[in-house]
Amino acid sequence: MLSFCQSEAQAYFARTMSKLKVGIVGASGYTGEELVRLLARHPRVELAVASSRSQAGTPLAKAMPQYREIIPQGLLFSGAEPAALAKEPVDVWFLALPHGVAAEFARPLVEAGKRVIDLSADFRLRCPDLYKSYYDHEHPAPDLLKAAPYVIPEVCTDDWRDARLIACPGCYPTSIQIPLIPLLRAGILKPEAGRTVINSYSGVSGAGKKAEAAYLYCERDSSIKGYGMPRHRHLSEIEENLSLAAGREVVVQFNPHLAPMKRGIATTIVLPAGDATVDAVYAAWNEAYRGKPFVGILPTGTFPDTAHVTGTNRCDISAVLDKRSGNLVITSAIDNLLKGAGGQAVQIMNLACGFEETAGLV
Repeated sequence: MLSFCQSEAQAYFARTMSKLKVGIVGASGYTGEELVRLLARHPRVELAVASSRSQAGTPLAKAMPQYREIIPQGLLFSGAEPAALAKEPVDVWFLALPHGVAAEFARPLVEAGKRVIDLSADFRLRCPDLYKSYYDHEHPAPDLLKAAPYVIPEVCTDDWRDARLIACPGCYPTSIQIPLIPLLRAGILKPEAGRTVINSYSGVSGAGKKAEAAYLYCERDSSIKGYGMPRHRHLSEIEENLSLAAGREVVVQFNPHLAPMKRGIATTIVLPAGDATVDAVYAAWNEAYRGKPFVGILPTGTFPDTAHVTGTNRCDISAVLDKRSGNLVITSAIDNLLKGAGGQAVQIMNLACGFEETAGLV
């Protein structure tokens, strides 16, 4: 007979050694590939299902030979039928799908009792009319919006962790909200409508894996250009969340650019400083991000570099005051496929499931 203590110890061992089963819908895209890499080597989960309509039946190790040492042996891409996936013995699903498509999978998966982390734009906005205005079609599942918290872990309270459906933020909005939200909440910045100018530069992988002439190497090499202005779809997400943080409407000028690099986002935010000082900015950041492993606060006068965050789940930020113009200049850098997508989604899973926040990410 085992003693009570021995039984408890064995039960604890079984609980801590058992792995959570996870699945990816849309596993063959750039973000899907990053999720495969992160989840296949994650110490607390088992990558059980990876779906792709275009690659169904193909071994993952053949499609992604760079990861063949860590991909579970014999794992094949499954088909992508929502009803069939809902029956899989998977605890957490990651949806790495285009907007408008993700909702088709979210509903049956949530109704089957699964936890779903959606990396599309389908559940990022609280208002279905705003979604229609920016995405040019009716929201595919408006009744699910209230059930789907929008989560940047560093700026959210913990009341989202029991949600069954979680909206993972966009890449540009992550690079913008992490530096700005603590300053707006503290009342340090009071941006005047239209006078906040945000220039962001993204690697080509931000456009997704698709064969279009505009994204060919010969077209993008030695070339940088703006696009999607003045009303890029991410603007809706940016303004909605900055307004919530400020407690009033915030209007910004958002200028996205396509840069000749594979991955990464560099963002520069220029706005009137008013009474704000650099010391106050850094005090607010240090208070908000104390103990947050994925925010790097750089000294004023130094500037984040995409080369220093590529391959990490970190957002680096810094600020400098231009006394000549009276503007505050804030800069940030992230890896668009990690802190801007797959890495942040895994970070969300870690927190929601009670794992170490950094598990599988460092």
